[in-house]
Amino acid sequence: MHSIKPSEVATKDLHGYLLGGVGPRPIALASTMDEHGNPNLSPFSFFNVFSANPPIAIFSPARRVRNNTIKHTLENCRATKEVVINAVSYDIVEQVSLSSTEYPAGVNEFRKAGLTPMKSETIRPHRVKESPFHLECQVNDIIELGNQGGAGNLIVCEVKMLHVSESVLDANGKIDQDKIDLVGRLGGNWYSRGSGDALFEVAKPLTTMGIGVDNIPSRIRNSYILTGNDLGKLGNVEEIPDLESIENFSNQPEIQQLLDRCNDGEEQREALHSYAKDLLDRGLVQDAWKTLLLDKLNRA
Repeated sequence: MHSIKPSEVATKDLHGYLLGGVGPRPIALASTMDEHGNPNLSPFSFFNVFSANPPIAIFSPARRVRNNTIKHTLENCRATKEVVINAVSYDIVEQVSLSSTEYPAGVNEFRKAGLTPMKSETIRPHRVKESPFHLECQVNDIIELGNQGGAGNLIVCEVKMLHVSESVLDANGKIDQDKIDLVGRLGGNWYSRGSGDALFEVAKPLTTMGIGVDNIPSRIRNSYILTGNDLGKLGNVEEIPDLESIENFSNQPEIQQLLDRCNDGEEQREALHSYAKDLLDRGLVQDAWKTLLLDKLNRA
């Protein structure tokens, strides 16, 4: 691997590596006001939520690398202790990008980006009407991480009110990931989109105790057909199928046809592993296990 020591590369190059390697990053479209009530709007991808009780979000306007100056958003958060964090959906990503332009102080980025200000309920800064999700926040703390170009400033925000567009809710009143259609930031000019074919689910082992990859038989674990993700799925089961269930599974016509096409043990193993991989791709983990264990059954 190409190894990089932060102290031995230019900050701009290190910044590029970090942005390219850590992502997709959620985007906080931060709406603030200065002491005189002038609005400001700017996106930040050093952002996430970190607590639900209390509800805390943190974003970080970094000092500019080229000249070590700070951004209007940071100045406003210091002065007023208020900010609205608006989610960025695909429908407004180009306008959000435009709002990142470094206009002079006092310029209204809502107008420049063609976005609509919407009155907040608990704080002065406006929400972005076109955004499907808003967090009205009080700034609890600002943590300076350094005083040189590229240094972050963690703005710790406590959510006082959140708003969700009804258009992105499902029948149960939950946020539908396809409908909200969020975008994430990558390196350079690249973004990602969290909807459609980009969405997939991974079963979380929160209430179960998976056997682990280390307990998968070596002839399966060392397969050149199965990937690390495939092994992760197999290792997430609580127990391996028993002999009776494997024997019953082996009587299925499709399995018998697969075995009949094989001329020797090695060809059979390859066919079984390929078929199991297809089952795993379809989420049929138990059937994949039974398929993989047929090799042992047939040799017994």
